[in-house]
Formats: sequence, structure tokens, C-alpha cells
Amino acid sequence: MLHVGLTHFLTVSAFLFSFGVYAIVTRKNAVMVLMGIELILNSANINFVAFSKFGNFGLGGQIIALFVIILAAAEAAVGLAIVLNI
Repeated sequence: MLHVGLTHFLTVSAFLFSFGVYAIVTRKNAVMVLMGIELILNSANINFVAFSKFGNFGLGGQIIALFVIILAAAEAAVGLAIVLNI
């Protein structure tokens, strides 16, 4: 039986972070750069939730992840508004 541990979460988070950095560095399109930033924020969310679960920190990681999701939605809305305005 496969037990999903902290290492699995950190590996997925590292891949998402790497893809996000790659998208930011290689793309010139503003929308693709915003998508890269979203990938980086999602990798941070995975870390928050994983460390909250395996570190016995209570609901702190989930609450911080919720704030990061709200921040990402606001950032995407502002970025899209700027792109559409241009």
C-alpha cells in the first residue's frame, strides 16, 4: 500500500515551482507570465498545506493557503484588466 508522505508533496511542489519559473523566464506574453506566477503560488500553497498536515500546526497552513488563493485571484484580475486596457 502506498503511503503519501511529506516528500511526495514537496516533490510535486518543486516541479510546479520549476515549471512556474520556467514560464516566467522564457515567455514574453504577459498572460503566460501571470500563469507562471500562479504556478509558483500554487506550489507555495502545497507546501503550506503539507507542512500544516505533517507538522501538526493545526489549521494555520490551510488559512494561509486560503489567503494566497485570494491574493492570486486579485492578482489575476488586476493583471487581466491591465492587459485588456492595453
